Amino acid sequence: MGRPAKAVNRLRTAQSRPAKLTPELVAELAYRLTARDRDLLALVWEHHVLTTGQLTAIFFPTPERARQRLNHLYDFQALHRFRPWTPIGSKPWHWVLGRTGAHVLAIEQGQTLAEFGYHVETALALAVSSRLGHQVGVNEFFAGLHAHARARGDGTALAEWWSEQRCAAQWGDLARPDAFGRWIEPRAEDGKALRTLDFFLEHDTGTEPLARVARKLAGYADLAEATGTTTPILFWLPSTQREANLRRLLGTPEVPVATAVHTPVCSPEGPAGPVWLPAGAAGPRRRLAELADLWLTARPAKIETS
Repeated sequence: MGRPAKAVNRLRTAQSRPAKLTPELVAELAYRLTARDRDLLALVWEHHVLTTGQLTAIFFPTPERARQRLNHLYDFQALHRFRPWTPIGSKPWHWVLGRTGAHVLAIEQGQTLAEFGYHVETALALAVSSRLGHQVGVNEFFAGLHAHARARGDGTALAEWWSEQRCAAQWGDLARPDAFGRWIEPRAEDGKALRTLDFFLEHDTGTEPLARVARKLAGYADLAEATGTTTPILFWLPSTQREANLRRLLGTPEVPVATAVHTPVCSPEGPAGPVWLPAGAAGPRRRLAELADLWLTARPAKIETS
């Protein structure tokens, strides 16, 4: 018997969440996963936890389609989910990699589950981790870029999105950004010419003293000297007051820096829009892609994009 014609229906047979993980369940999931499902599971694994809204922005045309598919993946234990406690109202579902999803990804990489590094207890521990809000905030930044790129449909793309752990493995002796990104956007005056901006993200939640935040730039300056490539640092801050205070501390730094505030009303285009104010400049605020022209930066040397 051939596979079902419509990939969206492949997981419809899972009516309830099985209590026991079996080789048959893993094999059934592997058979029924679509290419999008695999990309989704891999992204959740690398970035630890994403909300329903974030996964919708990255992968799905509508919230309803997202909910249906995520629930099917949950039924097969490809994903686990939780809702963090909040004193008022409720938060969205937060999704982490599930046991069968981890098994499939490990098998596809030719690894055992132990070699793959998955532990269900560690994945679910994020529900009560003090780092949860920070991780969700970092992922919200990049989900916003994905959403903007999909809405434009003109070649705009988030071409790279590296997690904190992947950055640490590459550059951790000198600098430890929250993420690395590569943003590509066509020029307004010529749709065929592209701007490319590589950047490090520092997602600030307001919990660290600003003096400590500012001291991070020394590591980035050392990294630029060691690699021969200067990569801009973007500070994504929780309030205009904190942004102003940080900018006073930074002055005109050795490496390219821009700041912006992560409020819902900052720009309809989110972090892709004209919200970035380069350090040492009074204005105007720039679009994310415009920073590429401002700094004329090169790509970081010897990054592995696979």
